[in-house]
Amino acid sequence: MKKQAISLSLVTLLLSACTFFQKPTEEKPTFTSMPKVESKYDQETLNEFDSRRKKGKANRYEGLTILKGNLLNRPDNLPKSLFFDSGINVEYPKEGVKGIYLNSDSVADTNTFNSLLKKVDDTALNAMVLDFKDDYGNIIPALNTTNDLIKKASLGWIDYPSILKTLAEHKIYPIARIVTFKDTVLAKNKPDYAFKTKDGEVWSPNGESFVNPFLKEVWDYNIDIAIEAAKMGFKEIQFDYIRFSDAFVQSESELTYKKGTFENYVSENPDDAGEERVAAITQFLTYARERLAPYGVNVSADIFGYTAVANNSPDVRGIGQHFASMAENVDVISSMIYPSHWGASFFGIEYPNTHPYEVVDEYMHSEKQVLSNVSNKVTSRPWLQDFTDSAAAGPYYEYNTEQVQAQINALASHGIHEFLLWNAAGEYSEGVDYAPEKAAPAQQ
Repeated sequence: MKKQAISLSLVTLLLSACTFFQKPTEEKPTFTSMPKVESKYDQETLNEFDSRRKKGKANRYEGLTILKGNLLNRPDNLPKSLFFDSGINVEYPKEGVKGIYLNSDSVADTNTFNSLLKKVDDTALNAMVLDFKDDYGNIIPALNTTNDLIKKASLGWIDYPSILKTLAEHKIYPIARIVTFKDTVLAKNKPDYAFKTKDGEVWSPNGESFVNPFLKEVWDYNIDIAIEAAKMGFKEIQFDYIRFSDAFVQSESELTYKKGTFENYVSENPDDAGEERVAAITQFLTYARERLAPYGVNVSADIFGYTAVANNSPDVRGIGQHFASMAENVDVISSMIYPSHWGASFFGIEYPNTHPYEVVDEYMHSEKQVLSNVSNKVTSRPWLQDFTDSAAAGPYYEYNTEQVQAQINALASHGIHEFLLWNAAGEYSEGVDYAPEKAAPAQQ
């Protein structure tokens, strides 16, 4: 009996030792599955019905209703357990997002990154926009995926999980910039997703290719990448270049491409050519927001500031960007209102580039008017200019502290305290008060 007890004790000790030395299993981030809400009809059916409705050929008893906005809106302050947990915890800044853009070189270079990190720490800045998918279509970090197209586009040369941990330690809100339909890499790897010339070549105006925003396959490609960014720990997905090429309208008759579910799209007004492009861009954002919802991230969109001023003009429909429609389907709308990008005499200003305060002030009157008719609770967070543009209309005019301050002050005078600063090289002006108590204009 004693021997048996000793044997049992030895077995217990051995089992305990095995358990002690067993390699711990890595905990995977989890989230509570939410019930999936889907439309009764697919997008093709809805588009077909909408086209017949516009032609007056729809049966009003079919029971279909075309909604302009989302079917459901996400309530504020939902429990975190309902969303995917990436392990990166950074709260949305209570004082509003005030961020800078960093290209991949700035992130990869330790000295540059640490310098910009210190700048954010030492000022009222609190966010960084990092390229997750760049202007060429390269995906910056390595991704664990079975998608061959995503694998081909992935560079895998920056350890973003490590970067995100650093940002979290500094309480810096991380935003993943995803250049969407401007994508030379995808156009090369999958030519059927691109626009083609009549001789079958991929259309590449100015040496850059745009993929086809009409195709759901292109939507899914970009949203799958966005989901990886969310799972990695980015707290916001920023879609950039969510539009058709600005050369598309002039070249459309010479191109071959498919319109997918928009093939038989009928405009509310037959004279408004290009409304199917607006529908494609808007529906992409609706779809993206729905697919990203389980990950608890905000969805933002970059948009030409001109679209808020021009409203439904032909050139706006040409690229597919309609300010109000896009604002209805995102959490944040970021209009690019760089003073250097407005032509001579716009807003009644001879050379807008030399009057940063007045340009931002005039623009905000237009944007606020448009947003007053938007039912979605969208945040306005414009892109501001912190670079000198030698190609701007008018005399050469350098941008530094005064000019950046003027733009921030102009926003503050309209009650807007969120903004993003753009400098492609990551060289930002010093001495700027990013959270001015008073919104007085800087000297012009």
